Amino acid sequence: MSIEAREEFKPKIVAFCCNWCSYAGADLAGSSRLSYSADVKIIRVPCSCRVNPMFILRAFERGADGVIICGCHPGDCHYTSGNYYARRRMTLLFSMLDFIGVENGRTRVEWVSAAEGVKFSQTMHEFVDKITSLGKNVRLEDLRCRKS
Repeated sequence: MSIEAREEFKPKIVAFCCNWCSYAGADLAGSSRLSYSADVKIIRVPCSCRVNPMFILRAFERGADGVIICGCHPGDCHYTSGNYYARRRMTLLFSMLDFIGVENGRTRVEWVSAAEGVKFSQTMHEFVDKITSLGKNVRLEDLRCRKS
């Protein structure tokens, strides 16, 4: 009798967080001892508008199963209108990802302020659950880099 070893799927998630609000919200979640998955890798950016759509495509290409962009609430951006630019840019990117066949739930934009550590933690839990239910992302995987 052979026993098949099954590894539980652990999603790789990249979170681009605005330095002023969302990153501070993540810090508040940590200092309040609120948990969120260790599979979420946070990249701090000066503003959500600085997230180039190529960063998201490159994250997917390099094996990310989901990408979330977190920024200041609209109207509260430290750079006046940065999150409005981010929202427009991500809307266009999401329609392009839909066109090339990437599932809708693999990307998300969320507005989290510095005082919303609980919301940051809940958002990450929800996103990890969503990506876990979708499974591994193989659509934008670079086939030349696969290990054989």
